[in-house]
Amino acid sequence: MSEPTKNDLKEASERINPFVHRTSVLTCSTLNQMCEAELFFKCENFQRTGSFKIRGAANAVFSLSDEEAGRGVATHSSGNHGAALAFAAHLRRIKAYVVMPENAPEVKKDAVANYGAQIIFCKPTIEARKNSCTGVIKRTGATFISSHNDYHVIAGAGTAALELCEKVGDLDVVMAPVGGGGLISGTALAVSAISPKTDIIGVEPKKADFAFRSLKAGKIIPSDYPDTVADGLRMPLGSLTFPIIQRYVKEILTVSEGEIITAMRRTWERMKIIIEASSAVPLAALLAGCIALAGKRIGIIISGGNADLANLPW
Repeated sequence: MSEPTKNDLKEASERINPFVHRTSVLTCSTLNQMCEAELFFKCENFQRTGSFKIRGAANAVFSLSDEEAGRGVATHSSGNHGAALAFAAHLRRIKAYVVMPENAPEVKKDAVANYGAQIIFCKPTIEARKNSCTGVIKRTGATFISSHNDYHVIAGAGTAALELCEKVGDLDVVMAPVGGGGLISGTALAVSAISPKTDIIGVEPKKADFAFRSLKAGKIIPSDYPDTVADGLRMPLGSLTFPIIQRYVKEILTVSEGEIITAMRRTWERMKIIIEASSAVPLAALLAGCIALAGKRIGIIISGGNADLANLPW
């Protein structure tokens, strides 16, 4: 598959429609006042498996031939993609193998196991994750499904932004978290196709600012798997996501750990919904005044709600 087009995104939406929720778009007058803007939150924390990841995983799994699917699927993931792939595999009644770092949140380990995947634990480094996954694929013949660096995954992720723009017109900006780049690149492709005047802005932790530095350097900066509260945003950009971000994303903002925690808590308190830290980074940038967007209509993709309730950051 080549870089997803508008038609590819629509086909992805139709393919995954039986398996995903069309999630709500919520507003909050208090957060609007705090940010001096009109905010529209696309709540993928209400999605099946608790995050947007099921969109890409389902699109990838149900795009496989019967022969490929029969050998199962494999990935490495800190949690949300692993759970999504496990669930998508369960829906297609095939095997799933998920390599997870030992220090992944317990809530995410439990989710992957509960959806029926075989978990293989590894040291918490990118190299260990990749090596362990390569070993699994050699042993099983399973098809590797990247958490972000796969055009089917990217197209699936972009369906959340398609739904947001269909629900809420005339957005000035759409913001999303940035890890490996699957969500922001899918969002960028979707928004640029149906609302070309809307700016796309990504946000990531200062401790994991690989996209910010990659855009400045003009090449992908590798991840050292940093210790950030936004555990879902530790991956570096992929060879497929980076060019899309270069072309379509206007700016990458970075936020501190304290700003992420504050935004996460404000969302819990004011909107009465549970989001995980990785989902809080776009709002963190607005609350911290990282960019002047007063008076703008802003769409925000809340990427997931799989917070570890036994280890909240406040």
